[in-house]
Amino acid sequence: MSFYREMIAAGFGGQGVMLLGQIVAHAALNEGNNVMWIPSYGPEMRGGTANCSVIVSDGEVASPLVSSPDVLVIMNQPSLAKFVGKLRKGGTLIYNEDLVTYDNPRDDVNIVKVKANSIAMELGNEKVANIVVLGALAETVDIASADALKEAVKEILGAKKAHLLEINMKAFEKGQEVGKQYVAQANS
Repeated sequence: MSFYREMIAAGFGGQGVMLLGQIVAHAALNEGNNVMWIPSYGPEMRGGTANCSVIVSDGEVASPLVSSPDVLVIMNQPSLAKFVGKLRKGGTLIYNEDLVTYDNPRDDVNIVKVKANSIAMELGNEKVANIVVLGALAETVDIASADALKEAVKEILGAKKAHLLEINMKAFEKGQEVGKQYVAQANS
């Protein structure tokens, strides 16, 4: 097994972390990988905590448990407190800088800050903040290709919410810009 990635996406219910995880899983599956997606909800759905685990591998996935992810996507402060200690050394933390403050960041991980809510509001719909973060993930993490992720957004959202597809594609592209800026700074 030469390719194996674990991801946890976490936030409040209603922030789209489950959808983000499903899109990553769908994209990786379309690229021929084996995938595991496991949702976890708090006692309340909307407004309560929610997270999902995604495992992507070119071999068999032996266990659905993610104990030390390579990728951590954080949409709110309580999720940062809960999961940041589990992020694997050398992993990548992508977080919504509009709702998360990370005062004493770890120096053994890559940190990508995304003003997801601000960008989403500029586009006209705060509900696309998760897709902004997904776009940043596409450029900074090798869990699935940007093309596969973009195609998965079209497949999943185009079928259910075709009227929102255009704004979601713009959100993805804005997130990609943030991710590209991060990569350029990291490489300079």
